[in-house]
Amino acid sequence: MNAIRIALLGAGTVASGVVKVLDRNREEIRRRAGRGLEIVAVAARNHAKARAALGEALPLTTDFAALATRDDVDIVVELMGGIEPARSLVLAAIAAGKHVVTANKALLALHGNEIFAAAQARGVMVAFEAAVAGGIPIIKAVREGLAANRIEWVAGIINGTTNFILSEMRDKGLDFATVLAQAQRLGYAEADPTFDIEGVDAAHKITLLGSIAFGVPVQFERTHVEGIAQLEGADIRYAELLGYRIKLLGIARRTATGIELRVHPTLIPASRLLANVEGAMNAVVVLGDAVGATLFYGKGAGSEPTASSVIADLVDVTRLHTADPGHRVPHLAFQPGELADTPILPMSQVRTAYYLRVRVRDEAGVLAEITSILAERGVSIDAMLQRPSGENGAHTDVILLTHDTIEGRMDEALACIQALDSVLEPIVRLRKEELR
Repeated sequence: MNAIRIALLGAGTVASGVVKVLDRNREEIRRRAGRGLEIVAVAARNHAKARAALGEALPLTTDFAALATRDDVDIVVELMGGIEPARSLVLAAIAAGKHVVTANKALLALHGNEIFAAAQARGVMVAFEAAVAGGIPIIKAVREGLAANRIEWVAGIINGTTNFILSEMRDKGLDFATVLAQAQRLGYAEADPTFDIEGVDAAHKITLLGSIAFGVPVQFERTHVEGIAQLEGADIRYAELLGYRIKLLGIARRTATGIELRVHPTLIPASRLLANVEGAMNAVVVLGDAVGATLFYGKGAGSEPTASSVIADLVDVTRLHTADPGHRVPHLAFQPGELADTPILPMSQVRTAYYLRVRVRDEAGVLAEITSILAERGVSIDAMLQRPSGENGAHTDVILLTHDTIEGRMDEALACIQALDSVLEPIVRLRKEELR
């Protein structure tokens, strides 16, 4: 049987991993796929860099559009990143009848509905395992392995850069800026780390996971996004004293009134497995009604881990290349006509627990005022700490953990507390998840 012919768009870190792993494990992959996988050409802007990364054997071109639609190509692998020209090239490849494999979470989070609809109409596949959590096969697990389950929630550490930063801040007591610079030196963070530290990268990924888990269209614009740039070492220490660790979590949860899609720093009990994922590693917990909680752990980035997922998609597409399009696994797990219009909840309607740090003057009656305001809005306190702060302990940090409440009520309470004369600085509010 003739080999499946592959075009690579992009010649960066992941592309070099794909070439190396395909070459190293060629026979093993052929035995799994049922036929060989052959890269016919690579599109790259800089041929000198491409040669250094990929070697001398593969044909190179600068004409991305021509390669994406060539007659001798069966699968187009998009590894360029970004929105354009990736979007236009993917749609052109689909229109030409090519299957597509991509690691581009931003592209799919923003334009996935358009791309999946085009692929469905043309009878081709779009595979994207590498777009979420690098080498962890979480897309296949949720889409296929857990197909018997009603998924209740998904919670994941899905950005290695921020997890590395938070781990170093906790372990070594360093401030955010110092650890970010260290992460950049080690190659964990980009020169411009905005997408990572502001939570956007994680939001792209949880958007895709939420769509697959709950069978809804991709809706990145409705995902709540907060990053870690404003997180202080004091809050990491206080959380530890209370038995929690802070992680940047992506959360997708089904509720009676809608679906939660959110990314933010989150307190997790230190006893939970997810709280003990350190360094640049990723982990995702999925709770299904039949299977219970399942944990997926591994490298969320890197050349060969990500290439592992890209090649797994290539094998899947090769196996199903000649299958009836109606019998293939749907892009978002549910049949296209069965996607639901379940609403995505705004944060004001999300119900969760909170960590609050209020810096106040050290004087009588302050704590009573704060707790009274919370009680008036139905917010009950689970635990409390008081610690001196400022020079000579002139001020006090009041740290509160609350029980679950609606975020809108918490917003009202915090506005009233912030207005008190005794409150000296902006209140720190983090969310807390028990992940039972």
